[in-house]
Amino acid sequence: MRTAPPSPAAVPGRAVWVRVPATSANLGPGFDTLGLALSLYDELRVTALPEGEIQVDVEGPGADLVPRDATNLVIRAIAYAFESVGRRMPGIALSQRIVIPHGRGLGSSGAAVVAGLLAARGLLAGDVEFGPSLLLRLATELEGHPDNVAPALFGGLTIAWMDENGPQYKKLLVHRGVSPVVFVPESTMPTRISRELTPQQVTREDAVFNVSRSALLIAALTQSPELLLAATDDKLHQNYRAQAMPDTDTLVRGLRQAGFAAVLSGAGPSVLVMADGPGRRLEATRLAASLTNTPWESLMLAVDFKGGTVRDYTEGASQPVSPAT
Repeated sequence: MRTAPPSPAAVPGRAVWVRVPATSANLGPGFDTLGLALSLYDELRVTALPEGEIQVDVEGPGADLVPRDATNLVIRAIAYAFESVGRRMPGIALSQRIVIPHGRGLGSSGAAVVAGLLAARGLLAGDVEFGPSLLLRLATELEGHPDNVAPALFGGLTIAWMDENGPQYKKLLVHRGVSPVVFVPESTMPTRISRELTPQQVTREDAVFNVSRSALLIAALTQSPELLLAATDDKLHQNYRAQAMPDTDTLVRGLRQAGFAAVLSGAGPSVLVMADGPGRRLEATRLAASLTNTPWESLMLAVDFKGGTVRDYTEGASQPVSPAT
């Protein structure tokens, strides 16, 4: 079997800096389809080493649970990207700063996948072009579905779907009145377990209900934030997942009864509120503190409009490689 020649971009010493946002998928009715990028970021620096060497340094919440070898998800994504374009991966020194909480429904694994792909893109700049379609395809192959990786790559509100040509996406700009706040508990919920709670079949009435709310949600997020409460109602997954997350369910129901567009963030257990103004999310934060005995960290965030970014970091340089879009 012919071995591809090493790329000039893989020369030891080349370094890139990557930043990737957290994401919230589903947004209520948009199950496995809608995703929103949020202004909470994992950052990392990747330096090419002689082939075969792996060095991993991780800091931040949950760092003790992150592998320090080739099984690290960022390293695996870098290797997958190099292999997909027929290049040998160099050795890698990874310095990873984690901010996105793991296992809380904020797209931490999707962010790691996207970070690795963007790092490979930076290391191979000038040799191989990673366009948006290729990045989305590789990220979806690694992550399993595109609803989290699309906003992590491209920012904003994304609609993701699959067709005969693979994963596709459309990025939309979010109305400036939409003010996200995320409530993060200390507990975690593996996505696999949460997904197993959702039914394989639903009634026609529930399907029609979610189609109508998903269509309305696009209008609410892009044009009419005052419709967010009605637009975020859901009958496909949240009620089924509630049995495994009673405190999350209590918080969602209590906030919604008070008029806030509260939804399960991704697979949970975090709760996303899409308020229709900064003042309203302050009200939501005060109310949330009284609804359960569970301590919740409140993160007042903005919608991230850029998505993942990569810069050349070689010898102190800080030049953008190119935007993901």
